[in-house]
Amino acid sequence: MKTIRILLADDHVLVRAGIRVLVQGLQDCEVVGEAGNGREALKAIAELKPDIVLMDIMMPELNGLDATARVAASHSGARVIILSMNADEMYVRQALGAGASGYLLKNVSPNEMELAIRAVARGETYLSAAVSKQIISGFVQGKMPKSSVQGELTPRQTEVLKLVAEGLSTKQIAAKLFISVKTVETHRMQLMNTLEIHDIAGLVRYAIRTGLITPDA
Repeated sequence: MKTIRILLADDHVLVRAGIRVLVQGLQDCEVVGEAGNGREALKAIAELKPDIVLMDIMMPELNGLDATARVAASHSGARVIILSMNADEMYVRQALGAGASGYLLKNVSPNEMELAIRAVARGETYLSAAVSKQIISGFVQGKMPKSSVQGELTPRQTEVLKLVAEGLSTKQIAAKLFISVKTVETHRMQLMNTLEIHDIAGLVRYAIRTGLITPDA
């Protein structure tokens, strides 16, 4: 059986270390490299040509969704499985729309991660059980989740929302995302208009309600 070559992309070193241990314990799977942000991931994909990329959805410089879209456009041999703490359908649809072949929650069991890797390696699409259940439930009930009714945010707007909700100033957000203060202000205005929320307290409540941050963040 052909060895499945896997690249890990996550900005947390300990998370990558944990995933590496899990993956290397799987038969016919090999971790060929790691990346700490989206730009590093794209460079590593071009150099190492992995079969599968386990991609964190929220990373500095270039987030996982934007990086996935670039992988889909330029590296057809690599298939992306998005890793996220958020099961909201909005994020799942954005990930699949960007070209991801899978969406895993970071609290999945080692067995489910193996199922996802092997399914995606076969050319299939894999969603975490909790994500699949939520999406199916939404279709059965014939309604969209609240976050979708309020409007979809771009990946960058989502990053700005998360950092605003965590209490970072405009200058701090600009420095963290490597963009200008003016660009941060534009993203914040646009996400407020999209969500129809025009105060910081409301943004914090929204971020908590959708699972973007935890109440003690």
